[in-house]
Amino acid sequence: MKKHLLLILSLFMLFLSYAQNKPAYILYDIKGKKVSYKKMIKTLLKNDIVLIGESHNNPISHWMELEITKDCKQQRNLVMGAEMFEQDNQPALDLYLQGKLSAKGLDSSARLWKNYTTDYAPLVNFAKENNIVFAASNTPRRFAAMVSKSGFQVLDTLSETEKKWIAPLPIAYDADLPGYKKMLTMMEGHGTANMPKAQALKDATMAYFILKYYVPGSLFIHYNGSFHSQDHDGIVWHLKHSKPDLKIVTVTTVSQKEMKNLLDENKNKADYIICVDEDMTNTY
Repeated sequence: MKKHLLLILSLFMLFLSYAQNKPAYILYDIKGKKVSYKKMIKTLLKNDIVLIGESHNNPISHWMELEITKDCKQQRNLVMGAEMFEQDNQPALDLYLQGKLSAKGLDSSARLWKNYTTDYAPLVNFAKENNIVFAASNTPRRFAAMVSKSGFQVLDTLSETEKKWIAPLPIAYDADLPGYKKMLTMMEGHGTANMPKAQALKDATMAYFILKYYVPGSLFIHYNGSFHSQDHDGIVWHLKHSKPDLKIVTVTTVSQKEMKNLLDENKNKADYIICVDEDMTNTY
């Protein structure tokens, strides 16, 4: 009987060891050194703006966004904002946050992403429950499509009301930024010189509304696709272009087959890198 119990205990310990060695993610710093979640939060709290670059269909990205937000809220006043809401939908978002519009009403009034219910509603509802301002920071998608086709000059045709939903003209732009150059390379000759300009419109607009809603002394947490902030590019460049003294920290998500060491190609992408097993189930 004693031997039987020892065998069961041994198998149980073996199972625990196996489970502990199959983490959902491993957190690294910019140089590829493993770092604790607690240490990351401590650093985030020392900054003015946190940009969390997500993989849109990765559940670990979305879970970490919510957990980071909750833990930062315990020690700092927050302002929140997201790429996933376009600025002309700000009135509907505000009404929902104020309890004057139902979830169904928000769905019919705003252009919500298809994964809103599972991935972004928890963030919006956290803001609602805690009376946190939430900025719809992105440009209306149709404006980016216009720029991709015709360049920045097409923005001059917008009405004065429509111009309030984008960064002030002219849009600051550096075609030599690594992210914009990489964008053309990824298109393998199928892209045009205007495509990075459409990306720059989004980056500039998100930076503009982050600064518009930023409250000195508070921590602004912004959620965006990783491409908009990785390599300290995109939104970061536009924020620094406008306010060079801001303290900004970035987080991003990468996927790897083996997580025990961060690949060289994934180092330097952000101040903190959430490394996820590439077999992780996608949300869509």
